[in-house]
Amino acid sequence: MTQAIAINHETVNNANVTEAAIASPADQLLWTSADLELMPDNGNRYEIINGELIVTRAPHNKHQDTCGNFHYVLKAWSIKTGIGYAVIGAGVIFGDNDEVIPDVIWMSREKYAALIDDTGHFRGAPDLAIEVLSTGTDNERRDREVKLKLYSSRGVLEYWIADWRAKQIQVYRRENGVLKLAMTLFESDTLTSPLLPDFSCLISQIFE
Repeated sequence: MTQAIAINHETVNNANVTEAAIASPADQLLWTSADLELMPDNGNRYEIINGELIVTRAPHNKHQDTCGNFHYVLKAWSIKTGIGYAVIGAGVIFGDNDEVIPDVIWMSREKYAALIDDTGHFRGAPDLAIEVLSTGTDNERRDREVKLKLYSSRGVLEYWIADWRAKQIQVYRRENGVLKLAMTLFESDTLTSPLLPDFSCLISQIFE
């Protein structure tokens, strides 16, 4: 997840959306997917979670390297096996009040075909969602708590949270209908998944 701020409707009326007061959805009108069409094309990334608008700024270069490495290994494996697709920076629309941009997603060929719309966004849960942490308490909480709850409630099967500074990955897997922490992997470990038959990748390769 890139570094982010939350903003309200009054803030977005200013053409330069750079500062914002954090307000809960209960205190303001809920943002919807339709509102995103009105956002300025200024290089920022816009997401909605529980009706709250989140504006993400350009992240650390190492964050982007990590995202790229995830996408590279998953795409290479997907091409080899032909059973799915890896997508970087994809728009995922769960509903009018929940539209997010995971750093990387993976899904089966069947799910890809069923979920992609005419705009190139996905209207439903991918099999796997990956977020790479950015610095800051609010940013980490969003990925570790808010997005975890969102992905869990919407049917994501696995959720990986990567910390490029600590060089570790937390792997959450669906158990009894919710995402639960299955393991924490470190630089010397190997990443595998029951979703991805015969997929194997050294953690050190992700963070190189």
